Amino acid sequence: MPQIAFAGTPDFAVPCLRSLLAGGYEISLVLTQPDRPAGRGRRVTRSPVKREALEQGLNVCQPLRLAGGAVPEDWGAAPDLLVVAAYGLLIPRWLLDWPRTGAVNVHASLLPRWRGAAPIQYAILAGDVETGASIMKMDAGLDTGPVYSRQKLAIEAGETAGTLHDRLARRGAELLVETLPGILNGVLKAEPQDDALATHAPRIAKSDGVLDWTAPAVELERRVRAFNPWPVAETRVRNGERVRIWEAVALEGCSRQYPGSVIRAGADGIDVATGAGILRIRSLQRPGGRVMGAGDHVNAHPLKGETFGG
Repeated sequence: MPQIAFAGTPDFAVPCLRSLLAGGYEISLVLTQPDRPAGRGRRVTRSPVKREALEQGLNVCQPLRLAGGAVPEDWGAAPDLLVVAAYGLLIPRWLLDWPRTGAVNVHASLLPRWRGAAPIQYAILAGDVETGASIMKMDAGLDTGPVYSRQKLAIEAGETAGTLHDRLARRGAELLVETLPGILNGVLKAEPQDDALATHAPRIAKSDGVLDWTAPAVELERRVRAFNPWPVAETRVRNGERVRIWEAVALEGCSRQYPGSVIRAGADGIDVATGAGILRIRSLQRPGGRVMGAGDHVNAHPLKGETFGG
């Protein structure tokens, strides 16, 4: 059975690693990012891939950076293939050239659409009705290599980045094990991407979650969905307190009130004026508090006369 080196870090990569093991592939090495502080307590935490790899008794290496221009001796013999899934570090040429048949990447979009670090979020932000997974032969560019296979996945109405992430992680893992035999035996040929069709999905920052109420309600709804579960859409009330918005839906209609003004608030939602249309907030969270449905929140924090974004 071919030997595979695997590089991945977050939850997205775990189904790929499990699928390779279930398919009988020998994982000679797992590369993942170093343990880092996480959560409110800032406790040093292992990556999801490291936890899975150690449970499976695999050899794990955690380089801080891929520098030096040569494969470390303790990585062992060259594998047949390097599989990369959301590793988080740029793969240099010397590492791409290390395996017998090069390196492949499991990417959460239909390349060349949404090259970059945040394809799931940008697909939702753009209002795409479908996305998918791609198995790409890696080159020195950012998601620019030729593609071995793609599989489409519909984006469901109201879907968040969190739920879409989980479905794409499973779909990507399935596509990987379906595609690998053809790659390893040299029968399957990768097709070049059409660069003219490329769109880019740069890394998401926490500041991207701040809502601009002058934007149309449909765009604000997409931001709420795209930034759930991170960084979570947020706004501020007049006293400067930050409010995180976890669930919202755009409504038709118009309001003469200033964008950000609370039009009404009840058990079914908090209706807020926007640049075009109305955004109904269905669940939200105050600092240090739990996520609350709109009705419970209104009972605890009356919003009459409130303006968001102020």
